[in-house]
Amino acid sequence: MKRNLKLKKIEIALLVGLVAALLWGAWSASQQEALSRKMIRLHVIANSNTQEDQALKLQVRDEILTQATAILEASADMVEAQEVLYASLGELQQTAEAEVRAAGYDYRVSARLEKTEFPLKTYDGFALPSGQYLALRIVIGDGAGENWWCVVFPPLCTAAATEWEETAADGGLAEEDISLITGETEGYVLKFRSLELWERFRQWLKKI
Repeated sequence: MKRNLKLKKIEIALLVGLVAALLWGAWSASQQEALSRKMIRLHVIANSNTQEDQALKLQVRDEILTQATAILEASADMVEAQEVLYASLGELQQTAEAEVRAAGYDYRVSARLEKTEFPLKTYDGFALPSGQYLALRIVIGDGAGENWWCVVFPPLCTAAATEWEETAADGGLAEEDISLITGETEGYVLKFRSLELWERFRQWLKKI
């Protein structure tokens, strides 16, 4: 009897802990969603994981990153950034195709601006929580290889490590956004981990 009671207490404690983590994750998800509405990520996907295709991916990335940064340079906010990228998708696709052809490949290339799921990603000096972000997606060939991603608006991909916070602020990120992704906010690790748990739970709900 005592053993059963002890087990029930453990089960209740675990359940309370899980509920608390999910609630914390849901709250963290709202912060992530607010953050995602202020940035556009660059997502370049290789044809395959062969050494040649991965090298090609990086060549395409360099060209697209340079062009997209120049295109977005005059964008004052997220609305302008989206508009100018939508208008430039054909041009960006042509640039990627030209780089692929110049390297001797005939892979098809697509350039899209769409919502994409991203995992937790750590960069030099900051980290972005997992979740959905608007992304400029460049898919090479079958798009079956490892991908590369960063943030193209604000241009955090190209900002120096000592200047990226200023770049983020100029692009519309608030102090609390910057504090969140730099780890200066309270419960930084717990928020990101609980958000991962929340994302897994959300994906599980979609399957049932």
